[in-house]
Amino acid sequence: MMGMRIAIIDDSAARASIIEEGLAEVEGCEIFILSGRDGLLARVAEIAPDIVLMDLGNPSRDVLEEYFAVSRALARPIAMFVDQSDDEAIAASVDAGVSAYVVDGLAANRIRPLLDLAVRRFNAFARLQTDLAEAKGKLADRETVDKAKRILMDSKGITEPEAYGELRRKAMSSNRRISSIAEAIVTAHELLGDQG
Repeated sequence: MMGMRIAIIDDSAARASIIEEGLAEVEGCEIFILSGRDGLLARVAEIAPDIVLMDLGNPSRDVLEEYFAVSRALARPIAMFVDQSDDEAIAASVDAGVSAYVVDGLAANRIRPLLDLAVRRFNAFARLQTDLAEAKGKLADRETVDKAKRILMDSKGITEPEAYGELRRKAMSSNRRISSIAEAIVTAHELLGDQG
């Protein structure tokens, strides 16, 4: 947690100071307090915080929407404090990537644990996104290899293990991944358009 840049977004100086007080025990963090909604995204981008704490008090639907737009664009851990809320707003906050949405809980002693929670949740979600992208990539690779094997089997009249063996040999001799060799075969096949 050391050396963290923390942006506090709050229209009320009094509430911002409660958050600041709660952050007093976080060592070596730089705190930036932003109030007013004009050019908020640009100001936050300039600061490039590690985490954003938004305290909105009792926001209207429009104000919430505006802040959700900011949180979607940020890709940072975000904790949002509101005085009261409904299920719809809570669901919308989750969709917008808010890591911790706290209703009626602005107290100095709660800030630090919430900060930790927001960071943990954000990191867990980011890991899931990475794993999902990786799994999709592997699946696409496997489909490409299967296609290439079928092309080799059809064009050369060989078995599946033989086709896979050819892909492997070519990959090893050219120091490339099997999936990239397969992709080249599939692309060439599509370009030639089944002329054989």
